[in-house]
Amino acid sequence: MDTIALFGGSFDPPHIGHEAVVKALKNFKDIDKIIIMPTFLNPFKSTFHAPASLRVEWLREIFSGDENVIISDYEVLQKRQVPTIETVEHLFESYKKIYLVIGADNLAKLHLWKSYDRLQKLVTFVVASRENIEIPKGFLTLHVVVDVSSTRLREEMEISKLPKICATQIYNFYKENNCKTE
Repeated sequence: MDTIALFGGSFDPPHIGHEAVVKALKNFKDIDKIIIMPTFLNPFKSTFHAPASLRVEWLREIFSGDENVIISDYEVLQKRQVPTIETVEHLFESYKKIYLVIGADNLAKLHLWKSYDRLQKLVTFVVASRENIEIPKGFLTLHVVVDVSSTRLREEMEISKLPKICATQIYNFYKENNCKTE
């Protein structure tokens, strides 16, 4: 087991788009495992809505039936914003090749990521398609056709856009806590 796909994010809340990304990644023959890495706090955000431990719990429940998916709490345990480069360097202690999965909506700010030039040399970027955003040459494209985002879900929670296994629990948390976008 030498090659992984690292799929990080806030997952605040996790939704069917995240499930679709994982399903699409399984078509990459080169990938041995998919590591889902929820952030404690996204380096580009100042707050989170659901506590990190709860997001980890939901993700573990959502992907519990899939032996090729690992939910890592590495960043959550740091209890701080963790730059992707730090996580990648940590994972290179155990793996030889890393595909770094990002949503196309992250492309515009990718150059602002800490140590982006170094990160670019260490990983192969896989970009999940989203909202007609053009993916430049040099990036692998992951075709995902689910129109949903965590931001929009916090604005208007739709239970049908949440993973079935814990949809009610996620829906109730965000409704009860009146979680809106910052």
